[in-house]
Amino acid sequence: MTQKQTLSFQAEVAQLLHLVTHSLYSNKEIFLRELVSNASDACDKLRFEALDDSALYEDQPELAVRVAFDKQAGTLTITDNGIGLSRQEAIDNLGTIAKSGTRDFVSRLSDAQKSSASEQGQLIGQFGVGFYSGFIVADRISVESRRAGLPPEAGVRWVSGGSGDFEVDDITRAERGTAITLHLREDASEYLSTWRLKDIIGKYSDHIALPIRMRKEEWKEGENEQPGEMVTTDEWETVNQASALWTRAKKDITPEQYADFYKAISHDHEAPLSWAHNKVEGSTEYTQLLFIPQRAPFDLWNRDKKAGVKLYVKRVFIMDDAEALMPVYLRFVKGVIDSADLPLNVSRELLQESRDVRAIREGSTKRVLSMLEDLAKHEKDEAASEEDKAKYGKFYAEFGAVLKEGLGEDFANRERIAKLLRFASTTSDTASLSLADYKARMKEGQEAIYYITAETLAAAKNSPQLEVFRKKGIEVLLMADRVDEWALGHLPEFDGTSLQSVAKGAVDLGTLQDDAEKKAAEEAAEAFKPVLAKLKEALKDRAEDVRVTARLVDSPACLVVQDGGMSLQLSRMLKQAGQKAPETKPVLEVNPDHALVKKLDGSVHFHDLAHILFDQAVLAEGGLPEDPAAYVKRVNALLV
Repeated sequence: MTQKQTLSFQAEVAQLLHLVTHSLYSNKEIFLRELVSNASDACDKLRFEALDDSALYEDQPELAVRVAFDKQAGTLTITDNGIGLSRQEAIDNLGTIAKSGTRDFVSRLSDAQKSSASEQGQLIGQFGVGFYSGFIVADRISVESRRAGLPPEAGVRWVSGGSGDFEVDDITRAERGTAITLHLREDASEYLSTWRLKDIIGKYSDHIALPIRMRKEEWKEGENEQPGEMVTTDEWETVNQASALWTRAKKDITPEQYADFYKAISHDHEAPLSWAHNKVEGSTEYTQLLFIPQRAPFDLWNRDKKAGVKLYVKRVFIMDDAEALMPVYLRFVKGVIDSADLPLNVSRELLQESRDVRAIREGSTKRVLSMLEDLAKHEKDEAASEEDKAKYGKFYAEFGAVLKEGLGEDFANRERIAKLLRFASTTSDTASLSLADYKARMKEGQEAIYYITAETLAAAKNSPQLEVFRKKGIEVLLMADRVDEWALGHLPEFDGTSLQSVAKGAVDLGTLQDDAEKKAAEEAAEAFKPVLAKLKEALKDRAEDVRVTARLVDSPACLVVQDGGMSLQLSRMLKQAGQKAPETKPVLEVNPDHALVKKLDGSVHFHDLAHILFDQAVLAEGGLPEDPAAYVKRVNALLV
């Protein structure tokens, strides 16, 4: 038998334990939700592995969680008869953060199995961050476990006080599964109460499909004039409904129960912003319970991270993060889909190819968009509460940029997505203006929806390319999300009106420019031809073309790209991300009425002034001069 070992925690675990015990949870009772949730996950994992090896049940097919306490010893024990842990798994999973057991569970499967197992994702697994929440209320935790399929003498005991190290020892354990015993601190004695524990379980874990059992209490009359008391019996009773929440009728579920279920599956401490619970019947039958969170996770922009909803088949857990059931641009959605048609041994490869899965994906996508449309309706509903009016704005501030990805990824729903987008503009600093609102207040004779993209809203708002639009009182949408340039390339028009970037192509305001203005611009261009020719020669390595512009009022010059070309901002972003971007030479547009441009004609510093004009235009649209030192030298020479 292996000797008892004392091992050190991974450095990150020590830091995590300090965080958990001091600031992670403001509500201490949450520890029980986490530990019961982990016990349920362990049972789900056993059920999954037993699909291929029924011997893992060891003649105990009923899966359950038990919660017991000992007032005299000051201990609380959560026991499950799920998959359990081997000695090495206890060392690896309880001594190392972000190695929750689910990851190793996947790596041990064959390639054929691996595609149908839960691949880390948000599932805590048998142990992970949720396990360490026990130290909120305990100064010592003891774990006794045996992995299903191993002999009784292969049990393991893991003990730690939550400081720098932990002990691991071999034990004989007849039962498979895991028992976690919390040695409670004195200030946590409230959890040594049947009533208190039942209250917490009912609040956070009532939805769990496994029975959660506690010892039954009965009233015992006192003898010889002694007062009666509640006594604990040897009989176990189920204290939760032990039925999957999504299988119940909506009328029987309270908003609090929906919120608690969301918190349990997402490990979010806040209630969801919105949810939808529906049973879909037809050629494909499934139940969907989908949630929109209030806040974006820190890794929202990691498109390679596994994301998606939990997949069940006939209430049997199959996989976390079933990305085939939800498009990538809706990766913030959490929830459960329970199919009545998919096979129990469905794999990720089969999910990609299944006609039923495509139907579920399309139905779930439409359901989420409907949820967002309902939230958006409240924005202008005078009968709605202030809280409901603010919900869509809260959603858009967190997830609006991700939603835009759908313009290029979901052609079938592109119009619905476009209606849900919100923007800032030259008349509104907040992203609250819809494309429909913009169209409703377009000037008479305006033929396009104008927009500008930049790295920041301030850069967009102060761009010289907006000068003529301000002069004419034409509203321009301001866009500063990294995805805007790409996304808007997939939205050439909205409701019959074209979208036009003010930084691409020659500006054409159509009937908004009178004949006198057009004639004056043509005359200026003709008179300026000799200077333009010299500018083209001086800047031939940097500018594709140089031309007179009608879009500038106060600035001497600006940069634009040809229609259909890649914007300078997008080119810079791709290069910063280490990606290849085609070399794009911009067009320099000059304002012939500006004093600096007028000074060009006949100037002995023509070459330096030409390059200064170009570099200033680069700076004005958020870039940096190609050679900052040369730019400074030219400016200093002219100043002297």
